[in-house]
Amino acid sequence: MVKKLLLAFGVMSLLFPTLAFAADEATIPQLTSAIDAVWVMLAAILVIFMQAGFALLEAGSTRMKNAGHVAGKTILTFGLCAIAFWAVGFGFAFGDGNAFFGETGFFVTGLEDQAAAAFGSLSFSDVPIGIKFLFQLAFAGVSLAIAWGGFAERAKLPVYFIFGILFTVVIYPIVAHWVWGGGWLSKLGMQDFAGSTVVHLQGATAALVATILLKPRIGKYNKDKTPNLIPGHNQVLSVLGVIILWIGWFGFNPGSTLSAMGDGFFGYIALTTNMAAAAGGVAALVISWMYFGKADIPSMLNGVLAALVAITAACAFVDTWAAIVIGAVAGIVTFFTAQWFEKAGIDDPIYAFSVHGIAGIWGTLSTGLFATPELSGKVGIGGAGLFYGGGLHQLGIQALGVFGALAFVLVLSFIILGILKATIGLRVTEEEEIIGLDLSEHGSYGYPEQMKKAAQNGVSV
Repeated sequence: MVKKLLLAFGVMSLLFPTLAFAADEATIPQLTSAIDAVWVMLAAILVIFMQAGFALLEAGSTRMKNAGHVAGKTILTFGLCAIAFWAVGFGFAFGDGNAFFGETGFFVTGLEDQAAAAFGSLSFSDVPIGIKFLFQLAFAGVSLAIAWGGFAERAKLPVYFIFGILFTVVIYPIVAHWVWGGGWLSKLGMQDFAGSTVVHLQGATAALVATILLKPRIGKYNKDKTPNLIPGHNQVLSVLGVIILWIGWFGFNPGSTLSAMGDGFFGYIALTTNMAAAAGGVAALVISWMYFGKADIPSMLNGVLAALVAITAACAFVDTWAAIVIGAVAGIVTFFTAQWFEKAGIDDPIYAFSVHGIAGIWGTLSTGLFATPELSGKVGIGGAGLFYGGGLHQLGIQALGVFGALAFVLVLSFIILGILKATIGLRVTEEEEIIGLDLSEHGSYGYPEQMKKAAQNGVSV
């Protein structure tokens, strides 16, 4: 025992001088860069983990016979997104190029020589390019996950393959370049800190197009066009999904600082993000209580998400009180637009366009109202909003950005999905939809025992 202790002491005595020398050699810029790299990597992990939230939310909000399909396709499409974004999408989004798309940086190597030569728009941060790629990939994956809400319970599996790749290659990265990659909206000073338009409005617009082209689910509407309620099979899963998404948003918004140094500005962004979400959930529950006569839990969940979507653009530009107002308005507006779309014959199973589209538009416009001159100057993007003496200038830029992104995604999504509908078809057969996509697309149920019992008892699931 004594010999072992002496041997360990000898080894440590040799190591300590080496470690001390290495520590002495580390410079402040090196330590700063390392801390920032760890912070952005953690943020990337949080945003990627939001895929679990989407899987639980969407599976819980749809019927049991489709649960395995809904959850499983989350893994499939994030894998497709990762490959497509690595090969082409990241270059289009952040590569050096013109005002509309990047022209360099395809097939990301993860090496700093490529970063220096191809990604000028990301050069403000010393975080390694591999981590920057993972962080931005997480955002692209979230946008694609939002789009799938409009496909739920009736789209063919091959459509997920084809549209997922094309969305990641030719739709999402183009708008990302406009706003974040040095494109024309970036030069105008559009304020979209973490993606109310870039991430959420894009995904929601694609979801809306899919919802329109796929048409409503069987049994959703009566002959007189009045809607029937098709409840999700597990509200607890939906709640858990929203909690995971809420937590993930602390990587989404604060992580977009790409730095944990300085005065801890990421903490302020986390504060505005959280307060908006809280206000949105409470406001949506109260308004549903007033409207239905009962406090509706799915409406509350949508209110939380809508508020998070809205504050995503504004989180770094507005005061805390304004964040609460933005979140509350998002929760209320989303509730009423969800009711309107359903009555208008648009069967959006998880209300993707109301939650991510309408709230994304409101959140992007809100900076044109509430952005303070101090915070706009601190971030270095755009100027003060209407209520802080900025006039209509910033609000006009925000509106132009919303219109440009909405029109671009709307047109391209209609073209791509229209071609798919005319060739391979978008929707499964009536028989396949009735038995459920778990069985028709994958050959087994996500809940085999429960489905067996339900079939024996003649219960519709």
